Amino acid sequence: MDEKWMDEALGEAKEALSQGEVPIGAVIVKDNRIVGRGHNEIEGRGVATAHAEMLAIQQAAEEVGDWRLDGCTIYVTLEPCRMCVGALCLSRVNRVVFGAKQSWDAVCGSAESFSESDLSNYKIKVTGGIKEGKSLLLLREFFSNLRKEEKKRRDARAG
Repeated sequence: MDEKWMDEALGEAKEALSQGEVPIGAVIVKDNRIVGRGHNEIEGRGVATAHAEMLAIQQAAEEVGDWRLDGCTIYVTLEPCRMCVGALCLSRVNRVVFGAKQSWDAVCGSAESFSESDLSNYKIKVTGGIKEGKSLLLLREFFSNLRKEEKKRRDARAG
């Protein structure tokens, strides 16, 4: 079942990519139904907190009618950062399932493990590596395109 919901998160990541955003997508599932979804909208909204997870949390809280997201699992294409894991703990999400690992700012086991530390009294179950290859492929495409655009700008200035 994790693969099915991760496919939904990948769809959100593809939407982010089509909008020129870093392709990260998330869905929150409760009782075998999506109650929240989001993709990165940092550039579009001009807000540093517009991460896929944060937007999915907001939509899920509105959908279930409570800020407590007990019984929910979030599926996200990239291992969440400190801010997002903090919000997931505060929201009482039970489980995080992620695709690709990240070593620079991740706190679900790759760089650190916030959910297993003494920093929070709320523990979240974590599963990583679900559809990791597809998640990484989208990220590579985004950053490859970014490098090509930067090279075009440099060449235009030099030429």
